[in-house]
This record gives sequence, C-alpha cells and structure tokens, in this order.
Amino acid sequence: MTKSTKWFLGILAIMALIVVGSTLLVLLFISKTTTRTEVVTTGSGDKIAVVELRGIITSAEDIVRQFKKYREDQSIKAVLLRIDSPGGSAVASQEMYEEVKKTRDSGKPVVVSMGSLAASGGYYVACGSSRLVANPGTLTGSIGVISEFLQLHEVLDKIGIDVKTIKSGKMKDAGSQTRKMTVEDQKYFQSLLDDVHDQFIEVVETERKLNHEDALALADGRVFTGKQALQYGLVDTLGTFEDAIIIAAELAGIDGEPAIVRERERRLWWESIFGDITKSVKEMKKDIFDRPIVSYRFDGPF
Repeated sequence: MTKSTKWFLGILAIMALIVVGSTLLVLLFISKTTTRTEVVTTGSGDKIAVVELRGIITSAEDIVRQFKKYREDQSIKAVLLRIDSPGGSAVASQEMYEEVKKTRDSGKPVVVSMGSLAASGGYYVACGSSRLVANPGTLTGSIGVISEFLQLHEVLDKIGIDVKTIKSGKMKDAGSQTRKMTVEDQKYFQSLLDDVHDQFIEVVETERKLNHEDALALADGRVFTGKQALQYGLVDTLGTFEDAIIIAAELAGIDGEPAIVRERERRLWWESIFGDITKSVKEMKKDIFDRPIVSYRFDGPF
C-alpha cells in the first residue's frame, strides 16, 4: 500500500467518524420526540397506573405529565411510583413532589415502591405519596443539598490564559470557574444551600410527622437501608414491587387482581439501529451537560 493510499484511507476514516458522531448528536437531541403508548400488562380488574422515576433527576416534565394525566383519568384508581434514582435537580424534585402530593390529596392513592436507590431528590419526591414501601436493602434518605464548582484558575494561569471579567454588582461573578472562590463567596453559597436544605427538612418533618429535632438529626446527608429507614420513620413498610401493588389496590378499594397500566417507549428507527450507543450518549449528556447547580443528589457510587 502506497503512502498516498494510506493518507487517503486515514482521511476517509476521520471523515466517517465525524459523520457518525454528528449523526449521533443530532439523533440524541431530536429523540426527545419519541412517541409513547399506553399498555395494560396484567390483570383485568380496576386499573393501577405505574410511573417510573429512574436515573439522575434533571427535569420534572415527564413525571408531572404522567401524574396529571392519571390524576384526571377516572378509570385509574391508584398510582404506583417506582423510584430508582440518586436524586438530582432540587427544583425538578420539588415540582414532582408537588404533583405527587396533589394527586394524593385529590383522593387518588399514590404508593411509592423503592428500588435499589431512592435517595435525596428521589426521597423528596417519595414524601408526597400516600404510602412509602422500601426493600430491606434499598438505600434511601440522603437528606441534604450539594453544589459543585469546577475551579480552573490555576490551570489557566499555568497555560497563560487570562480572563477579564467586567461586572456590576459585587457578587455577580461569585462561583466563577476562572477565579479563586473567596471566603465571602463561600458564605454566600452556603447560605443558599442551607435555605434549600431547610426546605427539604421541612417537607420530611411534615410528611413523615417527625419532630424537628429528629428530622434534623436524620438530615445530615447519610443514606439508610430500607430497614433502618423504617426504624427512623422515613418509610411506612418493607416490601417488594409486587407488595406495593397489593397495598395500592387495598388503598384504592380494588377487589381481585388489578390491571396494571404503564407507558412504554416506542423505539424509533434510529434507536433500533444504534441501540445502546444512543442510550449511552443520552446518559452522558444528562450527567455532564444537564447537571443542575443545586442538587438533592446522593453523591456516592451508583
């Protein structure tokens, strides 16, 4: 093979990679239009809707939409919320909690079934339900707030890049990646996080009927097993997903085996072709680009 042929093949390979990468990025962003369909999976009795909250919380839109739909649908007698999430955006968690609470307060039972992890924002959302069901080994709790600031000023100094900031307002560039965070900056952000943390504690205290001192003692960011959470009053009972269905049916007054209704994503043609690659790119985008500034998020391994 001649040198010119090697160069030609090399350039061709680079161009192919660019095309594939660009295609994946385009598909990633337009895949939000994926259609959904409702399907009854088991049983023929009165209906229980299953809503799934999985992964890092970056948006409340989909969960809010489903809860609103099922709350208004008179054929749905109860909603079972399956949570397997480390939490995420504080605001998105609050929005979902309010929608869950609104559904519960409308008279339609909402039962939460906790999977492997229902921590921080995931636990915040769960607090709006009628009944909390955890597996003995579920990790839950993590009642706290976290915010991370990437500091690049030392690296920029070393490579000779200078950033000039023009501002009006002393705190306008607080938290900037291009300068060292001052003591005043840290106090400012700490006060913000303390306020958001207090909002979390207030919800736990109210919904779980704990006195303030007990709620405060549990709100140091620790996770608890489902068994420990039951002892501390953070969940109502231990049980599996199937147990949660039985509890939801009992609360809704359903006789016999209920019909289970859930949304299923209809895969579009490019998702059938690229499969797990597209899913991995989506998760990477969600974790890096959509990561919220203020989070109710369990920051351990998951």
